[in-house]
Amino acid sequence: MKEIAQLLLDLEAVSLRPEEPFLWASGILSPIYCDNRLILSYPKERRLVADALAAQIQSLWPEAEMLMGTATAGIPHAALAAERLELPMGFVRGKAKDHGKQNAIEGRIRPGLKVVVVEDLISTGGSSLDVVETLRASGVEVIGLISIFTYGMTKAKERIAAAKLPVSSLTTYEELLEVAATSGYIQSDEIKKLRAFMANPQSKDWMK
Repeated sequence: MKEIAQLLLDLEAVSLRPEEPFLWASGILSPIYCDNRLILSYPKERRLVADALAAQIQSLWPEAEMLMGTATAGIPHAALAAERLELPMGFVRGKAKDHGKQNAIEGRIRPGLKVVVVEDLISTGGSSLDVVETLRASGVEVIGLISIFTYGMTKAKERIAAAKLPVSSLTTYEELLEVAATSGYIQSDEIKKLRAFMANPQSKDWMK
């Protein structure tokens, strides 16, 4: 976990900015922003993440028959991990195409197929679970969800637990904060703000 957290910080795939919060699409003002697409620009780090994903999938879900990436950021990471595991791979669109076969799911599937969903990050869990429900509706058996990074939000934990879905991440928000503090990315007073944010992301009290 620490190695992946350090990697994300070094590449600035995760940025910590308590004094100048980022505006998320949801309207939340956040001291952290994650863009794991940047990993793809660095061959050595890209390989390390792909190896870690493949190893964790093999350890937790050796019965997996296919990997499914989430559109769009999870797709390349699913493809790289699937190559290492010599497994089929596909992906799930945010919504079905409005032309051609109007597919929401891309890839050869069948009822009962054991699938692990690969996500780049988990925040509230909503988009990840939309993918899971789309697959389940098609008859696929989703046996797990894996991400590179998770914020560890209570809302996501509750949603995933309700969906009865095993989940794993290469590194977590708390792990990342520890590495950031040790490496000098942030100071102790900033850590307090970052932890206060995660305790209640909808509130702006953490900024005080």
